[in-house]
Amino acid sequence: MANLTLLFLTLTLCVASTVQRQLAVEDINGKQNLEEDLSIVHYQPEQVHLAFGESVLDIVVTWSTRDNTNESICEYGIDSVTEQSAKAAQGPTAFVDGGAQKATQYIHRVTLPKLQANTTYRYHCGSQLGWSAIYWFHTALNHSNWSPSLAIYGDMGVVNAASLPALQRETQLGMYDAILHVGDFAYDMCNENGEVGDEFMRQVETIAAYVPYMVCAGNHEEKYNFSNYRARFNMPGDGDSLWYSFNMGPVHFVSFSTEVYYFINYGLKLLTKQFEWLERDLAEANLPENRAKRPWIITYGHRPMYCSDDKEYDCNAKLETYIRKGLPTLEWFGLEDLFYKHGVDVEFFAHEHFYTRLWPIYDFKVYNGSAEAPYTNPKAPIQIITGSAGCKENREPFSNDLPSWNAFHSNDYGYTRLKAYNATHLHFEQVSDDKDGQIVDSFWVIKDKHGAYN
Repeated sequence: MANLTLLFLTLTLCVASTVQRQLAVEDINGKQNLEEDLSIVHYQPEQVHLAFGESVLDIVVTWSTRDNTNESICEYGIDSVTEQSAKAAQGPTAFVDGGAQKATQYIHRVTLPKLQANTTYRYHCGSQLGWSAIYWFHTALNHSNWSPSLAIYGDMGVVNAASLPALQRETQLGMYDAILHVGDFAYDMCNENGEVGDEFMRQVETIAAYVPYMVCAGNHEEKYNFSNYRARFNMPGDGDSLWYSFNMGPVHFVSFSTEVYYFINYGLKLLTKQFEWLERDLAEANLPENRAKRPWIITYGHRPMYCSDDKEYDCNAKLETYIRKGLPTLEWFGLEDLFYKHGVDVEFFAHEHFYTRLWPIYDFKVYNGSAEAPYTNPKAPIQIITGSAGCKENREPFSNDLPSWNAFHSNDYGYTRLKAYNATHLHFEQVSDDKDGQIVDSFWVIKDKHGAYN
């Protein structure tokens, strides 16, 4: 009997061992099959966002896939997404993050050319291996006689993106014709081998897939020579998305990089090329025939010329900012004189995690239009700092002794709205997220004549 029991136990153990081995094999095969199945998911488009092309009626659609689909297609139309199709001639471009894992993704760019003005288009993007959801956008008018509305902000991260919900809602309600993100994305796009950048682009897809998302580089994009920024965004012109301009309604918008003044370890060539381009672009925009067509010139770059806090070593009344006065000692490539010479009307900055409206200012002096109406026919550019959209670095404190050029300030989380009504009137609002969308600042800029300041 004992022998039979021993034989039974031995057979049972053998069977159990065989079953375990079989289950292990099935588990390995199952994982392999699952990985093969999941590779299909890697063909799915994500991080969809729009930008203006060489005109406001050329829309560039950009997205990402994990694996190479070998083609980049965008289907679009007015009544149906199948009415028209555009395809990238070269297919997707491989982008390898500079982190330790050298994570690779494929960036797709397709231009939808010569669209009808003032028209709503539906679109989706992808390839025969996978398609995005269907989105929509409304095209601008390709002349100066209309009133575009924009949301403007900087310094928005993945964590604590306080302004994101309101911007998502308002964009999808059709409140904006474009967005200006004035530097510092994700905090930082390169972190976690680029995964933080991926998550940020997924978050802003709910804004940027519906309106052109126009950007400039900030100091948080510097890693690996701005590679994440350059790869992920596709702005007009040939400045590698670091500098460009576009016309919208009565405004000539000019984007530039303040970072070429601070990260000269990448070489002076970028700084000199940008400055030469700015000189040409502003000179052309300031020609009488162009100023008559689009009288307003608005610039945006990340780091400000003037600040209202004590923390910045290069942003107070005692020290000269590089972008304002130029490189130290040499004072080459300063922008304040250039912008003043060509009659720039408004300059947007971020970097400081608050909102500040300055009086019209040049060389530390206030040049209001008049005591009663400081922004009516001002005698110098108006600067606005809007860097409070929310990030993990939280808010900035203001100086105890505010400078004379500080007209209004708030460190509520929030963002700025601009409506360019016509050739003579601009309207600005600062929205507070802390106060559930309350307008905490509102003002008009009125100019009867545009051009160089005297």
